[in-house]
Amino acid sequence: MTLKIGNVELRSPVTAAPMAGVTDYSYRRILLEMGAGLVTTEMVSAKAILYKNRGNDTILKTDEDLHPSAVQLFGSDPMIMASQAEKVCGPFDIVDVNMGCPVPKIVGNHEGSALMKDPDLAFRILETMCRVLKRPVTVKFRKGFDDRHINAVEFARMAESAGAAAVTIHARTREQMYGGKADWDIIKAVKEAVSIPVIGNGDIFEPEDAKRMMEYTGCDGVAIGRGLKGDPWLMKRTAHYLESGELLPKPDMEERKAMILRHAKLMAEHKGEHMAMLEMRKHLAWYTSGIANSSRLREAMNHMSSFEELRGIVEQMG
Repeated sequence: MTLKIGNVELRSPVTAAPMAGVTDYSYRRILLEMGAGLVTTEMVSAKAILYKNRGNDTILKTDEDLHPSAVQLFGSDPMIMASQAEKVCGPFDIVDVNMGCPVPKIVGNHEGSALMKDPDLAFRILETMCRVLKRPVTVKFRKGFDDRHINAVEFARMAESAGAAAVTIHARTREQMYGGKADWDIIKAVKEAVSIPVIGNGDIFEPEDAKRMMEYTGCDGVAIGRGLKGDPWLMKRTAHYLESGELLPKPDMEERKAMILRHAKLMAEHKGEHMAMLEMRKHLAWYTSGIANSSRLREAMNHMSSFEELRGIVEQMG
C-alpha cells in the first residue's frame, strides 16, 4: 500500500505524527528504518526561525537519506509562515502546518488549534504558503475547538480550497487535549467532504486499530502518535499488517535492549552524551513500561549521566 501527497510518493500509508520531545532527528531516523511512510519534525515556530532562536537547528536537523520527511511549522502571520517555510524547507519533501496544538501558550498566541476558530486567517496562511512554496503543503488540525464548535469538515474544505495537498485530522477537540475517546466519525465525514488525501489520527495503539480506522472511515492513511512512544516496532508491525494481513510478533527483550542502546547512541551523536542521557530518561520509561522490575530500573535511569551507565541498566533488563 502506498500514499501520494502532491508529487511525493510514500511507500506506506502509515505515518508518524509529530510529537514535541519525541520525534527528534534520532527517533525520525529509527521510524523510517521501521518502515514509516512519512516522518515529521517536532513543530517549530515560524517566528522563532525568523528571530534565529536557539534550539531550532537541533529540531530542524535532518540528513540527505531521511526521506520522505516533513517539517512542521506553526504561527499566525501568513507572510512570516510562508517566508520562514521557504527558508527551511530545502531538505524536506513536505511542509506541514500545525493548526491543532492544544497547549495553552500556543493557543493564547492565536496559533495551533486557536486557528480553528479563525478559518479566514487559516485560509490566508495556507493560501500564501501554497503559492510561495514549491512543494506540497499539508495541515494538521482537530475535530474542533470544543464540543460547541465542531468544524473539521468545513476546515478541511477550506484547506483544500487554499491549495493544501493533504489534511491530517486528530479526532479530538482542543478541549479534550489527549483524553477521552477519539471520534473516528469525524475522520469519515472529512474524507467524504474533500478529494485530497485524508490521514486519520487518534487511538492507534495496535496494527489492528489502524486497519479498523481505515476501513471504517475510508481515510487514505494513518498518523500514529502516542502509540509510538517506546514502541517504534508499532510502525513496522502496522505497515506490514496493512500490506500483508500478517500480524508480526512484538519485540522480545533482546530487541528492546538493542533498540534502547541504538536510540541512545544516535541521540548522543546528535545532542551530546549529557543531554542525550537526560532526554533518554523519558524514552526509557516508555521502553520499559510493563516489564519486570520496571520501577527499580526507572529509579536507576533517573540518576544515569553516561552511556556506559545506561548500558549497565539495560543489561539488567529481563
